[in-house]
Amino acid sequence: MKRSALLAPLALLSCLLFAGEQIDPEPRISRKSSAQPVRVREELPAPAAGTPRVQLAVLLDTSGSMSGMINQARTQLWAIVNEFLTATRDGERPQLEVALYHYGSPSLGADQGFIKQLTHFTVDLDRLSQELFRLGTSGGDEYCGWVIQSSLKELEWSQDPRDYKAIFIAGNESFGQGPVNYKEVCKLALERGIFVNTIHCSGGSDDGWKKAAQLAESKALRIETNQVVVEIDTPFDDQIEKLGDDINKTYIAYGGEKGRAAQARQVEMDNSSKSLGKANFSKRARTKGSSFYNNASWDLVDAQNQQQVELKDLKEEDLPEEMRAMSLEEREAYVAEKAKERAAIQKQIADLSVKRDQFVAEKRAELAGNDSTLGEQVRKTVRKQAVEAGFQF
Repeated sequence: MKRSALLAPLALLSCLLFAGEQIDPEPRISRKSSAQPVRVREELPAPAAGTPRVQLAVLLDTSGSMSGMINQARTQLWAIVNEFLTATRDGERPQLEVALYHYGSPSLGADQGFIKQLTHFTVDLDRLSQELFRLGTSGGDEYCGWVIQSSLKELEWSQDPRDYKAIFIAGNESFGQGPVNYKEVCKLALERGIFVNTIHCSGGSDDGWKKAAQLAESKALRIETNQVVVEIDTPFDDQIEKLGDDINKTYIAYGGEKGRAAQARQVEMDNSSKSLGKANFSKRARTKGSSFYNNASWDLVDAQNQQQVELKDLKEEDLPEEMRAMSLEEREAYVAEKAKERAAIQKQIADLSVKRDQFVAEKRAELAGNDSTLGEQVRKTVRKQAVEAGFQF
């Protein structure tokens, strides 16, 4: 039975399975408390009526042999995000939400399946990038079924069948390890309209990885874990880098220490991206110049644009030092000016990025291969599946 045909008749079953005291696929798993609590869900911006959503849950194996794959994830994050920059559904641009788990490290605790949620669905891409750069590897057991089940239960998936919802699980050991039956959870994902795309990372048999993807009517991918991502520098990278730095000056942190910490994280992730090369930072800068780079939780320009805060309601201590002595009218003018500056920089980044993409495409055509990396495989998959879900690019 095809995905679209399954959704309606099994909607009630899915609600029963994933609401309240949830029924686990056999065998049942431990419900012991853990020293690794689930992260508290952040308040996502409420999409305007008619706004489509793209939800991606990334589940990464961090056992000892996966350092190459994690490096690929760090380098390819911005390229994957940028794949959706031109996406629309019914003429509306989507809200992009990404969640991140890692699994397979002994320190995560056997009673929780050696699994940890690093972010709930978030639009804070800097936080997501920071978590990727913090990841390390160590030996352990990889319970694929369990981590898929955790993501299905813990994340607040959209109930709109038209939204694109996908899990990407990457690893290199047997898919059937652990007490949770992966076949059952993959079927449950299908019933809820959620793709389960498997990424087998070289070496060993990938039969279980293929079977899991088939059960969820999704894509089974295979990558070379230690393949070096070929990046192409362009004549536009220096200009884009300067604009990527300049745009930071248009951000106005509010909310006291929380806002200042988020603004510091922005700079930290810029520097981390630059450490991977000019090409990587150019892709990050392109994201920063788009609507996907959403910092309304700490930046006054984004918060005002999305009508999430009113300047008149903010306490003086919630404002940056330079705004505290201003009148309300002066504060409004200051935020408006920063918004204008940002829009101008965003346009310049977008224009240069188009030229950069053309340059890279021409150079890439001259190179053989380079499509067996995490980024390339995920980019092709999300575009194809999103089109099938009704998105246009």
